[in-house]
Amino acid sequence: MMKSILKTGSKKGEEGAVAVLTAILMAVLIMFAALAVDLGYLYGVRNELQNGADAGALAGAHELLDVENGILTRDDAIAEAERVVSLNSTGNDAVQFKPIETGHWSFTTSTFSPNPTDTQGEWQEKSFAELDADLNFINAVRVVSFRDDTPAFFARIFGFASFLVNTEAIAYIGFAGDLYPGEIDLPIGICKETITDGDSFNCNMGRMLNSGGNAATEMTAMWTNFSQEPCSTASNSDMQDLTSGCSGSNITDIHFGEGMGTQNGVQDNIFGNITDCWEAWIIDDGEGNANTPWPVTLPVIDCGVSNTCSPLVGAVEVNIIWIIHKNDPWSQMKEVPTEMADWTCSTTTTLEDRHNCWKDFVDHFDLENVTGPPVSDEDYEDMYQKKNIFFLPSCEAHEPQGGSGGQNFGILAKIPKLVK
Repeated sequence: MMKSILKTGSKKGEEGAVAVLTAILMAVLIMFAALAVDLGYLYGVRNELQNGADAGALAGAHELLDVENGILTRDDAIAEAERVVSLNSTGNDAVQFKPIETGHWSFTTSTFSPNPTDTQGEWQEKSFAELDADLNFINAVRVVSFRDDTPAFFARIFGFASFLVNTEAIAYIGFAGDLYPGEIDLPIGICKETITDGDSFNCNMGRMLNSGGNAATEMTAMWTNFSQEPCSTASNSDMQDLTSGCSGSNITDIHFGEGMGTQNGVQDNIFGNITDCWEAWIIDDGEGNANTPWPVTLPVIDCGVSNTCSPLVGAVEVNIIWIIHKNDPWSQMKEVPTEMADWTCSTTTTLEDRHNCWKDFVDHFDLENVTGPPVSDEDYEDMYQKKNIFFLPSCEAHEPQGGSGGQNFGILAKIPKLVK
């Protein structure tokens, strides 16, 4: 009998322990269920808030700069960011947001520094490193969206009635990097080394596409077929197709940092197509003006990486002021320029006159070789070669092009990008 009683008591004790354990496990399961349901809802709310912040920051950054007038349009940027954020909702309510901020985004430190100034800092001819450290270079918009009454469901059991959820978005507007169809005028990539002084863009000196007789310094530009992924060498047939009919624009997107099909040879038929287009321009620029520089937007490439697949690093506008197509020896010089923009040379009777015209032309437009400006007669002669394009990098404000991400070659981007 005693054994029976002991067994019965032990069984009841075990059942009681199981009941307690079950109750504890049920509480834990309910807690996890509450956590899962509420976290899922909070995650959805956060996504809605993030979408609103992202859209507002991008819209604001798009309106941050008035490039045509060279001014910072901070009020327009803030107003547009507020408008676009308000179009977004979380649940049945419009997205709430803190005061919109404009300021400076640094890629080196990955930080945003608010700056309420209405005046843009100087950016022309500054390097990436200089601009990245300059807190007065306003290039970003920050939006912080929030919801402070996000309802709790199962979490109410544990005393949580609602939650605060907030998100942040920062959009950056920089320099042309990704380039969209039709934004490039000619299939010529300018070597960044040609238009920079150290790391800074130099728009005050003219350059040459054929940089002289020194083989070590002659590569200042390359032909390009715009091909990426895969990058294929720009063949002569590619270039003939692209340059015929003065229609050398890119028909697809080209992306910053990716290799682009190039070649550094010069074929007579390709160069002849470019010359024909330029000659048509200087006869009539479309507005009845003759002898005016031909403005073209060109991709900028890193020529030190590859001769056949050079990475895209930005875009630049240049003014083509003279082209020498055929062989015209220094001892004859029959194709010497006599008029361009505000420059003229009226006397070309003798060879010495023509030499002097050429020297004056070079000096007037500050043309130089890769090795520097000409000093001796031999330097001026070295610059006068066939298949040669002379251009001036433009210092004027340009219409924005493409997406942000490129280096500073004087053309700001049209499309901002999110950096946070």
